[in-house]
Amino acid sequence: MEQDLSPGSDPAPRRRAAAALAGLLAAVVTFGVGHLVAGIVDPPASPLASLGDTFIDLTPEWLKEAAIAAFGTHDKLALLVGMVVVVGIAAALVGVLALRHLGVAQGIVVVLGAVAGIAAQTRPQTGQLALFPSLVGAAAGAFALRWLILRLTGPGTEPADVRDTGRRAFLGAAAAVGVVGVLSAIGGTVIAGARSTAAAVKALVLPAAARPAPPVPADAQSPVAGVVDVVTPNSTFYRIDTAFTVPQVDPDTWRLRVHGLVDREVTLTFDDLLASDLVEAYVTLTCVSNSVGGDLAGNAKWLGLPVREVLAMAGPQADADMVLSRSVDGFTASTPLEVLTDDRDALLAVGMNGQPLPAEHGFPVRMVVPGLYGYVSATKWVSDLEVTRFADATAYWTVRGWSERGPVKLASRIEVPRSGSTVDAGPVDVGGTAWAQHTGISGVEVQVDDGPWQPATLAGEISVDAWRQWSWRWADATSGRHLLRVRAIDNDGMTQTGERSPAIPDGATGWHEISVFVA
Repeated sequence: MEQDLSPGSDPAPRRRAAAALAGLLAAVVTFGVGHLVAGIVDPPASPLASLGDTFIDLTPEWLKEAAIAAFGTHDKLALLVGMVVVVGIAAALVGVLALRHLGVAQGIVVVLGAVAGIAAQTRPQTGQLALFPSLVGAAAGAFALRWLILRLTGPGTEPADVRDTGRRAFLGAAAAVGVVGVLSAIGGTVIAGARSTAAAVKALVLPAAARPAPPVPADAQSPVAGVVDVVTPNSTFYRIDTAFTVPQVDPDTWRLRVHGLVDREVTLTFDDLLASDLVEAYVTLTCVSNSVGGDLAGNAKWLGLPVREVLAMAGPQADADMVLSRSVDGFTASTPLEVLTDDRDALLAVGMNGQPLPAEHGFPVRMVVPGLYGYVSATKWVSDLEVTRFADATAYWTVRGWSERGPVKLASRIEVPRSGSTVDAGPVDVGGTAWAQHTGISGVEVQVDDGPWQPATLAGEISVDAWRQWSWRWADATSGRHLLRVRAIDNDGMTQTGERSPAIPDGATGWHEISVFVA
């Protein structure tokens, strides 16, 4: 039997719930249609993606750090979920408002669409039509909201005071609107995917390196089972950046501009890079947000052109001391000029572990600089190098309170056994990884409880720019709970400090320690 939802008989909570659903479905249509139109005219201008990028830029630093600490490489997913929740609550409230003030509610939908469109226009990778998808989506959402509310209240100038047309009619209309929104979102994703760089990545055949990397020593992998791969697979290499959605860059139209305090401006194409004398190098990258013992670090074999060769083409002037690299999505990093012009393998990388750069790791070109945290050096989707001075320019993270230079701190971690695990009494194998990029590791020591520091066995060294693994046999683990600590020693003789400091402003310090229970 059809239930009457007329104002005189319908309980207010049920009526408001139906209106809230109408608001939610109108939001689905707004973003779904906007995403579809963006897929056709300008994929980076998708309303949700534009809002996500803007939200990342405006998020306070403490909240960004909390998200990375809590979710690690899943921080983008956490952001998406958070945005969906916030937008959903707002949409439901707009739906309830529409019961009494339908025109005002529709106006709010249009205004929010305009805000999303303006956000899209501010993104560096969007084109002249960036505003269009959000406006079309907002118009569709406003129409959907009106159509649903009128199904709920009936036609008339005062919707809340007109007899309801019935629950079944409203639910049928709601289902239709939901299908339209979902199918639009799927269509936009399919169209945008067809225009993505995936095909270009798959078709690209990398040239052979003019200077191949030496082979990885046979003993470079720690013999302790469970220690991470000494060369991190592309699929598991950590990703921390400021891009809400992965930029899609056409290698045929990509250009790298080198300008600023230089004798001559230089512009390179992707083909120019591929035709150059490329070199291979194993380099470990570390995120400055990595906590003590954290997993925001990875080691890969990179193929690229040394940045010093590109800078030599431009001729940096004597008073320059920094290179401000810029991504196609607007991210910037400040890298000391001297580390880009010395003998280290600071690269404009086009390959990763023998394959073209994956899109999420910077295709077609990214920077890789040994010895510096990624936030001041490892710019993905790089398109611009401005030779300048630290006194004259600031980068994305430095204006947010981080150190402007960011040298990597000496670090080590225990990977086996896991903290909180239970092991059998007797001999226990302990293992992990240590790094001091562009300096190298000369020793690792392990401590049980408050006992003496004992030397671990180092695995083979790939290079001073790559991390080094280690192993240690805990010969006689006795029953009970124990605390294990690790510290590293670099090739300059410096011992890793045990003083704890947070990641902000230039990287965390302290000894990694784990608690284990010996059965």
